Amino acid sequence: MKKFLYALLIGVLVVGLIACSPAAVEPETSEEPAVETPVEPEPSAEKTLINFAVQADSTPALDKIIEAFNNQSEMYKVEATIMTNDSGQMHDQLLNSLSSKSGEYDVISMDVVWAGEFASAGYIQPIDKLLMDNNWKPTDFNAGSMDSGKYKGKNYVLPYFPDLGFIYFRSDIVSAEDAVILKSGEYTFDDFISMAEKYKGQNGTQFAYAYQSKQYEGLTVNVNEFTSNWTDIQGGLNYMKSMMDKGITPPDILNYTEGETANALINGDTVFARNWPYVNGMLQSGDYDVKIEQIDYAPLPGGGSVGGWILGINANSKSTEGAEEFLKFIAGPEGQKINAIDGGYLPGFNALLEDADVLASNKLLTNEGFQNALSNTISRPVVPNYSEVSDKIQISAHEFLSGNGTIEDAVSGIEEALSE
Repeated sequence: MKKFLYALLIGVLVVGLIACSPAAVEPETSEEPAVETPVEPEPSAEKTLINFAVQADSTPALDKIIEAFNNQSEMYKVEATIMTNDSGQMHDQLLNSLSSKSGEYDVISMDVVWAGEFASAGYIQPIDKLLMDNNWKPTDFNAGSMDSGKYKGKNYVLPYFPDLGFIYFRSDIVSAEDAVILKSGEYTFDDFISMAEKYKGQNGTQFAYAYQSKQYEGLTVNVNEFTSNWTDIQGGLNYMKSMMDKGITPPDILNYTEGETANALINGDTVFARNWPYVNGMLQSGDYDVKIEQIDYAPLPGGGSVGGWILGINANSKSTEGAEEFLKFIAGPEGQKINAIDGGYLPGFNALLEDADVLASNKLLTNEGFQNALSNTISRPVVPNYSEVSDKIQISAHEFLSGNGTIEDAVSGIEEALSE
């Protein structure tokens, strides 16, 4: 028994020695301990870019609309592609892009006379669902603007700003008696020419009347007005030529667009100027020689052409939802209020015509002369091939006014264009 216990003790000691020997220790490895890589935060998603094709705006309104939309939108960012203010050139530039099915522009600004052409060709998409989704009816918007963009029972546009032509005149130059006559609209072009000769050169002015007579869409608009909506083509053209010959208009009137006309007024060079409501926004800024307190408004003797700009969505836009969001903003109450207050434009969202802020900011809307102009508007030719008709009118009128054609040829050329 003692021998057995003794043997057991020796066995335990041997096992302990083996366990403690170096061979029983796990070898060290040369691998570096694992280091956790910090997780980079997910980059914030970039806003989807929406490209807005639009003519230049000489007021702060366009920039403020885009800034306001970009500040409130979490998903989209609008950038404007500024196009020429020559409406004919802008039409051709847009047409080249849209007809190639390009998606370079998402939202486009259009002259009211282009909408039918673009809609019929499938270049712009209907917006009826957008109206329904926002509980809007077409009657919530300017009727003329909406009618210009209705094709085969569908709505394709919303208003950017309605327009009409009228006369701005220097109330610090024109007598109170003549101002009453002008504002009433109860006068003829003969009366107007007499007033223009009377006031030309007063208070530092260089000429009496500026309007648009370059060979572009603006000339068609003005011929429409001088001819009292094509009822007296020869008489209207003769009035235009007579003003040139008498030195009533600037010597380079045949190169005048809206821009040159606006500059002539705000820089104090002319007593009278035919233009659109946007010039009032320039005057409101107070940044020019002539201040808004020196200006009043009158209808044109033959009526003012209806115009304006409308908004549509490129049918090939790669971001239709973003385009709809921006269209909803710019044509809705918020965007239209900015356009009215900061740009002096007429609001296309009808409820704003009774908005106290809008009325307070734009004396046009409560002015007697402008109200009379609103009630005496005339339309341009309503024809399917409007661009061709307008081009022919421009060519015929410009040839006569520049001395390169006869009055008989001009009249027959315009009559032929209107009959097509």
